[in-house]
Amino acid sequence: MKLIVGLGNPGAEYAYTPHNAGFLAIDRIASICEAQVGNRRGRALTARTRLMGHDVLLAKPETFMNLSGQSVAMLLGELQLGVEDLVVLYDELAFPLGTLRLAERGRANGHNGVKSISGVLGTEDWLRVRIGIGKPPLAGPDGKPREVKAGGSGYLLAPMSNRELAVLDDVLDEAVRAVEAVLTKGVGAAMNEFNRKSEL
Repeated sequence: MKLIVGLGNPGAEYAYTPHNAGFLAIDRIASICEAQVGNRRGRALTARTRLMGHDVLLAKPETFMNLSGQSVAMLLGELQLGVEDLVVLYDELAFPLGTLRLAERGRANGHNGVKSISGVLGTEDWLRVRIGIGKPPLAGPDGKPREVKAGGSGYLLAPMSNRELAVLDDVLDEAVRAVEAVLTKGVGAAMNEFNRKSEL
């Protein structure tokens, strides 16, 4: 059994914001598995299903982003799983929209959901699928590209444009394939495959 968690904020007003990329990825996996993420357990909406021949529990914590770790810890405890059985999908501001990377460990980099999980579990060693939602460089007054730091709740919690959602849609499919690769090929092989794609 694997616990596959997507991070986000509950509520219709947050549904299509950059910070809810993890929730959207879980919804995409559930759709492929023909599962409904509607059972309440461990302070999350969950669905027990099978993916690539493996038993998985899909989860979207209802604690709001900053307390995600509480839900993850409760679910791991209920299922009697360890951190090696955990996969977390979430938005990553440091990567441009349209990219995706896997990591076996890492720091929060200002992401409060990640900070909460590592804090409650007492370790940063858990598998993460990081879905890029950062803005691309824009041209400055001199015509040269300048990096735009899209930080703060104004960006993360604002609805995405149709164009941004179209780009994200492709990445959500990639996130599903990445999770499938983790289940069927192992973490190392999945990282080699999907992180290399992001660098191309």
